[in-house]
Amino acid sequence: MTMSAEFLDLLIAVGKALIVLVVVVGIGAFMSFIERRLLGLWQDRYGPNRVGPFGIFQLVADMIKMFFKEDWVPPFADRLIFVLAPMIAFTSFLIAFAIVPITPDWGVADLNIGILFFLAVAGLAVYAVLFAGWSSNNKYSLLGSLRASAQTLSYEVFLGLSLMGIVAQTGSFNMRDIVEAQRDLWFIIPQFFGFVTFAFAGVAVTHRHPFDQPEAEQELADGYHIEYSGMKWGLFFVGEYIGIVLISALLVTLFFGGWHGPWLPPVVWFALKTGFFMMLFILLRASLPRPRYDQVMTFGWKVCLPLTLINLLVTGALVLLQAE
Repeated sequence: MTMSAEFLDLLIAVGKALIVLVVVVGIGAFMSFIERRLLGLWQDRYGPNRVGPFGIFQLVADMIKMFFKEDWVPPFADRLIFVLAPMIAFTSFLIAFAIVPITPDWGVADLNIGILFFLAVAGLAVYAVLFAGWSSNNKYSLLGSLRASAQTLSYEVFLGLSLMGIVAQTGSFNMRDIVEAQRDLWFIIPQFFGFVTFAFAGVAVTHRHPFDQPEAEQELADGYHIEYSGMKWGLFFVGEYIGIVLISALLVTLFFGGWHGPWLPPVVWFALKTGFFMMLFILLRASLPRPRYDQVMTFGWKVCLPLTLINLLVTGALVLLQAE
């Protein structure tokens, strides 16, 4: 009887994980269409509007093209690492999504080290870029991967430090504990500096505009994935959007109360908040120019690092005062 109950619990857990996996990948793919429509709206121009009503089938057309386009591996590339890179890019952020609690009952893994797990898995994403740049045996690709690795490693420092104030306040790395601690007051208020730094670092780690110097078309001809085509390029493409969904969900979970909200069901609140931050990612691309690479690195070490340290020191002092 006990074995049956354990097996049933295992089936439920696997089912939830598969549903979350399919939904996240689906949203990541659909964001390609949403981004183009919103960019068209904000920049006062047409987005995709020819294929199907409101251009809704443009995504299907793009997927068909991607599936049937020649999946070419350059003869001068290191084949094994060249193939491995897009797989890592696609799966790293997807695995990190396992620790995000969507509702009180929905989530893949309830880990006591949730934040540390996210930082560890997100750190693996830099290997995809390094592998892609080195294995392509292309100077533009190599330069893009060097930019990406330096940028990602730098901003991951601030990504972790910006969350230590939350850990100090809640006394836990568990994501559900952090959400429950925001029942009365969202952490966006006491941890505002942490939120600002985490948001900047999240954009930089996902290589999104205006921090997309590793993929800069103007000077690097698309950077580290210049030699990729077909489904391999598609894995990089969708993986970037999954990173946007992940960072948006983490911003909601860590700073905006997660599923908490009046009247509406928890899953609706979580979806609305996450969708808002996903649209902000797109708005950044629509409105801001790309800074120089040295400006990006200077901003990280001279602005984000002091902000995170000040936030951590002030939070630590307040926690000690409250303990007394």
